[in-house]
Amino acid sequence: MSTDAGVDVTLVRNATVLATVDETTFLVDPLFAPQGALPPIDNTPNDRNNPLVPMPDVDLTHDAVVVTHRHPDHFDDAAKAELDADVPLFCQPAEADAFVEDGFTDVRPVEETASFDGVTLHRTPGRHGHGELAERMGPVSGFVFEGEETLYLAGDTVWYEPVAETLDRFDPDAVVLNGGAARFNQGEPITMGVDDVAAVREATDAAVAVVHMEAINHCLLSREELRAETEGVLVPEDGERIDL
Repeated sequence: MSTDAGVDVTLVRNATVLATVDETTFLVDPLFAPQGALPPIDNTPNDRNNPLVPMPDVDLTHDAVVVTHRHPDHFDDAAKAELDADVPLFCQPAEADAFVEDGFTDVRPVEETASFDGVTLHRTPGRHGHGELAERMGPVSGFVFEGEETLYLAGDTVWYEPVAETLDRFDPDAVVLNGGAARFNQGEPITMGVDDVAAVREATDAAVAVVHMEAINHCLLSREELRAETEGVLVPEDGERIDL
C-alpha cells in the first residue's frame, strides 16, 4: 500500500490491478487462476490455455474489490475462492445478485456513484467492441476513483464518445486502459488497440498506462508493438508498479 496521498497503481496480470487512492487500495478485476488452468476463449485466433502467464509475486493486500464485469478473465473461480467473503465488493448493478450467490456478504452495486473510505467511485460507460458484437458482450463499466487525485480505469472498452466525455468530465490525473486488441475470428477488436490508445492520449494530459496485455489467448497486440506505435504511454510488465 502507498503511504502517501495521491494515486499509485500496480499491474498484477491482465486487467488485475491494485489501485491506491489516498491510501485506500482497491483490487480491481481479480483473475487468480494459475497459468494454463482455464480453457482458451473460443472462436479466437489461437487455442492456448489461459492465463498465458503465471501470477507475479505481488502483495495483494487491499481494502475493497472492484469488478468492472464478470467475464472470466476479470473475475474467476480462483478469485471467488480466495477473496474474503466479507470484503466490500463494488460492481455493476446487473451483476450484484451473482456476487451474492457466490457468497459475498458486502456487495455494493454502483448505479452512478458510491463512497468508500473517503474515495468517491463513479461508474462510467464502456462499449466492449463494435456494433452487434458489443451488444452480445453484455454490459461493461469503467470506474473513476476520485480522491485528492483522480484515477480513471476505463475497463473493457474501445474508444468511443462516452470515453471522451468521461475524460472531459473528470479531467483525471491518471488513466488506465485495457489494451491487447482482444478479438474473435470475426469482427473488430473488443478492447483497445493502437488507434484507441492514441485517441485517448490525444484527448487528455493525464498519465496513461495500458494493461490487459499478453495474458489471455485472444489479446493479440503485444507490449512491444504498442510501445513501438505510441508515444507518451506507459506499458507496464506484470507485477510492475506504474509510476504515475
